[in-house]
Amino acid sequence: MRIVTSATATVVAVAMLGLAGCAGAGPNEQAGTLLGAIAGGLAGAQFGKGGGRDVMIGVGALLGGAIGGNVGRSMDAVDRQLMAQETEHALNEVPSNQTTQWRNPDNGHAGTITPRNTTEPRPGIYCREYQQTVTIGGQTEQAYGTACRQPDGSWKIQG
Repeated sequence: MRIVTSATATVVAVAMLGLAGCAGAGPNEQAGTLLGAIAGGLAGAQFGKGGGRDVMIGVGALLGGAIGGNVGRSMDAVDRQLMAQETEHALNEVPSNQTTQWRNPDNGHAGTITPRNTTEPRPGIYCREYQQTVTIGGQTEQAYGTACRQPDGSWKIQG
């Protein structure tokens, strides 16, 4: 486990505050921005060393937040419900590396969920890595993450 330095935390905090302060952002856009910033920051952490790594985390958070905000702004309640149902199904029942799909027939928005590795970080706690896409207006965005099963059976995305 990597310990987050104060410089890294500062870079991510500044990036996220800048993104969160967008005037007029609705709840979908705010959620998309936040999730995109987290995913982008995690992706950025894979590149660079030392101070360069901190910069890449900040750049990743900014780019991820911008992309996530656009996706969140464009998704409606039916899109989110379809995506949530298919994600739950994929994490519970779909074998690793098999892709499932959802599609909103009213607006053509669609997405995929591909569960990857399953781990047991602690006895009785199961987590699954996944890859997810969302296609809106012909534009496809990708996200990667890990979700862990909660005691009530639901899945929680790990930050």
